Formats: sequence, structure tokens, C-alpha cells
Amino acid sequence: MDLTPFSDILARLPFFVLVTVRILAVIMTSPLLSIQSVPRIAKFGLAGLTGFIVFPNAYNEGWSTDPFTLFFLLLIIGEALLGVLTGLFVSIVFSAFSSAGQFFSYQMGFGASEVYDALAQIENPLLGQFFNLMAMLVFLQINGFHELFIRGIMHSVQGVNCFSLINGGDAVVPFLIKSLATLFMYAAVISLPVIGTLFLVHITLGLLSKAAPQMNLLSEGFPVTILVTFLILVLMLPRMVNVFIAVMDHGFFVFQKLLVSLGASL
Repeated sequence: MDLTPFSDILARLPFFVLVTVRILAVIMTSPLLSIQSVPRIAKFGLAGLTGFIVFPNAYNEGWSTDPFTLFFLLLIIGEALLGVLTGLFVSIVFSAFSSAGQFFSYQMGFGASEVYDALAQIENPLLGQFFNLMAMLVFLQINGFHELFIRGIMHSVQGVNCFSLINGGDAVVPFLIKSLATLFMYAAVISLPVIGTLFLVHITLGLLSKAAPQMNLLSEGFPVTILVTFLILVLMLPRMVNVFIAVMDHGFFVFQKLLVSLGASL
């Protein structure tokens, strides 16, 4: 049995710890992997296995450190922040789909239908949770976790470390602010057809209430708006999936540009 990989890990154990900490932070903050139904032992095992795979290509510049110093503790915190940054960006991408469902849930009469979303770990309207689950299925279809672990972990550990985060930190804050702005833009684009149609439905119901005051539109308006919303969603679903794929691909492309600006060679 060849024990060379294990010998390398023992020889460079502090670096293996740094890599594993970053991967564990990604797992703890990424959608689906961070939910409580995934056992912690599975999260730690996945982090250790991924760290074992990417460890030979990590930290090619060859700097070293003593594991029993305050400096090493600060390195661990820096690597954890890099992992949290990666997981936070993926969560921002998924928040766009959840926010799109929230935009028109109140207009269609589902404002009080909030349920606990296990993926986002928050109270989410029913349509927001539906979009979130649909986005997760699309994420699995396009091998999103493969992209996350290859671009977000494998390539980043080759040229990005906590020193890169300090030196290129000026690009991180604008990146997060722009990502949040893009989040609302994508959410508005996804929900705009439904919101526009419901706006016309509400105008029509208002005109009917003036033309025929004897009609009880308070009880009849909710079924109409709900039926129209579901009809639009059924008609838009194939195109909506393509929009989801485009948003995720653009998100990975933007995150790759951030890694390049921090010093990763992709």
C-alpha cells in the first residue's frame, strides 16, 4: 500500500488543516449542504475528503508557519472567511430565486402562507420555497456542485489564500454590493411577468367593482388571482428554467473573475 499521500499530509499538516477549514466553511454556508438534516459527521467527512484531494495543489508558493502560534490561528480565521465568502456568494444566487417568489406571493393572496424553508433556513412564502426547490433541482442538473468544488475550491486554493484576501480586499466589498444589487435585478426580471399580469388583473377587478358594486370581489378576487398566477407559472416554467441556468452560469463566471482578481490562476 502506497502511503506517500498520507506522508505528505503528516509532513505538511498545518496546510492540510488550513485547506480543510476553508472547505468546511464552504460546506457550512452553501445551500443544501448546510441544512441541519445533513449530519455533521458527513460534513466533516466531506471536508476532509475534499481537502485530501486538493491538498497536493494547495499553496504552491511554499510559505510555511508554525502551527502553535497566534499567526497560525489568524491564518485559520482567514481561510474560514474565504470559505464563508464562497458559500455566501452561492447563497446570494439562490436568494434571487427565493426573492422572486416573495415579490408576487402577497399580490396573489399567498402572503400568509409562510412555511419553514429547510434550504434557506428561514420563514419563506410558499412560492419562494417553490422557486428555491426548483433552483436546487436545476443546480443539480447542471452539475452545480461540480462547478462549486472545482472553481470555488480546487482552483482557489492554488493561488488564493488569506494574504490574497487582504491584498485584494478592495475588490471584495464592491463585489458583494454589486452581487446584492444584481440579486434584486434577477429577482425582478424573473417575477416581472407575474407581477405585471397581476397588476392588470387587479385593475380589472377594480373596474368591475365600480361597474357592479353588488359583486363580492373580496371573496372572488383571491381565486382569480391565484388561478391566473398558476396559469402563468405553468406557461412560463420551461423558459424560467432557462433563466435559472443563465443566472447560475453568470454567477459562477462573476465569482471566477473575483478569484482571478485575488490572484487565482484559472
